[in-house]
Amino acid sequence: MMRIYLIGYMGSGKSTLGKKLAKYAGLQFVDMDHYLEERNYKTIPQIFAEEGEAEFRKKERKALEELSEFSDVVIATGGGAPCFFDNVHLMNRTGKTIYLNIDPGILADRLMESKTERPLIKGKSKKELIHFIDETLKKRNEFYSQAHYQITDPDTGLDEILKMIERD
Repeated sequence: MMRIYLIGYMGSGKSTLGKKLAKYAGLQFVDMDHYLEERNYKTIPQIFAEEGEAEFRKKERKALEELSEFSDVVIATGGGAPCFFDNVHLMNRTGKTIYLNIDPGILADRLMESKTERPLIKGKSKKELIHFIDETLKKRNEFYSQAHYQITDPDTGLDEILKMIERD
C-alpha cells in the first residue's frame, strides 16, 4: 500500500508531477483541488468568494481526511493544505510527503502563464507576485519543511523520486 502526498506552493508542479508519477508507478492520481470541487459542486474560487477562506479550509481538511483513506495513490494537495489544522501531521502519519521546493522566480513565471484562476494572486504584477510568493513561503516553510522528502530540481526524474521513497 502506497500513499504519496505532493505538497508545495501553487505552480510548483504538484498536479503535473503527480499525474506522471502515478502513471509511472501504477498508482491512481487524485488532484485534491478537483476532488474538493467535485465534492462541493463549486469551483475553489466560488467557495472562496461565497464562503470565505476559513470555510474553504474546513472543507479542504475534510477532503484530506477522506483522501488519507485511499490506497495506492498519489495526491496533489492544495498549496495551503499542509499549513492548516494538523494537516501536515495527518499526511506524514498516513503516507509519504514530498515537498516540491521550487524557486520563487520559476513559480512566478509559471503562475503568470497559468490559465487556472487562483484567488490569492489575482491581479498581481510579476514583481508583486514574486514578493507575495517570498512572503507566503516564509510563513509556509515551517509546514512544508516537515515533509519526509524535498525536491528542489524541477527536472528530477520519476525513477529517482521513487527510489528516494523506497529507500526507507
